[in-house]
Amino acid sequence: MGLFSLTQELAIDLGTANTLIIHNGKVVVDEPSIVALDVHTGKLVAIGTQARQMHEKTNPNIKTIRPLKDGVIADFNATELMLRGMIKKVKTSGNLFAPSIRMVICIPSGSTNVEIRAVRDSAEHAGGREVYMIYEPMAAALGAGLDVEAPEGNMVIDIGGGTTEIACISLGGIVCSESINVAGDVFTNDIQSYVRQQHNIRIGERTAEAIKCSIGAALTELDEEPEDYVVTGPNMLTALPQTVSLSYGEIAYALEKSLVKLDAALMKVLETMPPELYADIVKNGIYLAGGGALIKGLDKRLNAKTGIPFHVAEDPLRAIARGTGIALKNINRFSFLMK
Repeated sequence: MGLFSLTQELAIDLGTANTLIIHNGKVVVDEPSIVALDVHTGKLVAIGTQARQMHEKTNPNIKTIRPLKDGVIADFNATELMLRGMIKKVKTSGNLFAPSIRMVICIPSGSTNVEIRAVRDSAEHAGGREVYMIYEPMAAALGAGLDVEAPEGNMVIDIGGGTTEIACISLGGIVCSESINVAGDVFTNDIQSYVRQQHNIRIGERTAEAIKCSIGAALTELDEEPEDYVVTGPNMLTALPQTVSLSYGEIAYALEKSLVKLDAALMKVLETMPPELYADIVKNGIYLAGGGALIKGLDKRLNAKTGIPFHVAEDPLRAIARGTGIALKNINRFSFLMK
């Protein structure tokens, strides 16, 4: 950054679970989308990783909020505080003045005008001078290295924290898409419910998340079997500590009902797709991005259901942020960036 370079360019993946900010082609912020506030004054206590450590462990004076739910803003004030705090973490050394910020933010493809307006307002209040939007599946396709402007069909499934986006892209536009609220958070809830019902143990959201990340599976039989996960919690009947060992097969069973909804949404998009594009997709395969792509055996499960090859994007957690960064670099070229 030069002394008088007064425009700072940021690509922001404002996710339900994690927020990533890319500056100068590098990921400079990668933190959970969570804030901790003082209950009495409403002042910010912590954001990101620090706030995540406080989640479900706070005293009555502090509350932790996840400001985004199902991919959209649920708490306007908390989102603004979070964005402002995270933008501050991006070093602006060498600037005498506060720079004007140009942002590209990705949003779910099923967003309504009201939801888009909420994201824009939050970004502007957090210091954005020029705010552009890009739909998540488009960002995921760019991040997976696909040529979105080519006259051929590319298909992306982006499984985030709040929403799963399934879209077919051709000539720089989304031809057909489906956005469902079955994603990482729902998988976490499924695991919580399963452990409660099957083992009579209460576990928190953070523990369920850890189980999902370590042994989350979409198939009951995997080639490489992960080790069992040992979890301890209070027994619901006696309130005494109980330890149980969970296998990946159990988690696959717990996630089954949510994964069936994902299968149905995928079939819906395949049914509405023009036949010429369908042929391209069978040839090129479908790309998986987002944190949900890391569920073990998901690509194999979907391949068995559809007969179409599936590829997991490189570093799927950051694929959407990478794509948003590519869109920011080519802001004048890409017409699909919404003003």
